[in-house]
Amino acid sequence: MAQSLENKVAVVYGGAGSLGAGVARAYAAAGARVFLAGRTEETLRRAAAETGAEYDVLDARDEHAVEAHATSVVERAGRLDVSFNLVPRGDLQGVPLTEMSVEDYTRPVVQGLACQFVTARAAARRMSAQGSGVILALNSGSANGTPMLGGTGAADGALDALIRQLAQEAGPAGVRVCGIWTAGVVDTLTPEKLTAAGAPAADEAAVNGIRAHLDGLRMTKRSPRIADIAALATFLASDAGVAITGTWVNATAGMFPS
Repeated sequence: MAQSLENKVAVVYGGAGSLGAGVARAYAAAGARVFLAGRTEETLRRAAAETGAEYDVLDARDEHAVEAHATSVVERAGRLDVSFNLVPRGDLQGVPLTEMSVEDYTRPVVQGLACQFVTARAAARRMSAQGSGVILALNSGSANGTPMLGGTGAADGALDALIRQLAQEAGPAGVRVCGIWTAGVVDTLTPEKLTAAGAPAADEAAVNGIRAHLDGLRMTKRSPRIADIAALATFLASDAGVAITGTWVNATAGMFPS
């Protein structure tokens, strides 16, 4: 069965980021009409021009705005077939739990889960009404516990549970819900992103060292790249992935077995 998204309509939240733009590009190449959603118009416009997608300025944490946007997508495109939330959630890493504030630990859990819930709920409502659709999520797969990742493990665990529960509830209406574990996508790493996540200031050489370290932790000694995750997201969103729901695909290249 071909990985075609012909006549499908997809929304990528956080679509201006490097991974979101990569997924949007793959979706468009597979035939989908793609809408990027994010808070910053300048970066959205650039990503849309690069990927052939349309874009809407939207705060995915605002449930009323998300509901209105989902309605708008259906009005403009006739349906909503794929929803993928890649919005950053404010993880802070590299700080021991004993030295971390409550706010820094809970922010990715509360903010990240709320954002995922809001977009998944909006999609599930519309997909259930039309009898089909796919809701996707992505995290690092850190729910089993990894030191020095702050609230990332707790946030991942909460999202893991949300995806599995929503799949059970929305499945009878023809909606599939699943996620992708990556444990880091190395070509999304930049000095700016690492600093924002709490790492010491780094130059490109230091980032390359981190990438090499991550490669070394994989069974295959090669970390996933944007193109790898985009191809997997296209498969899961297509009819070729029709039997996959209620689970997380381990795309960590063997960072851990599952």
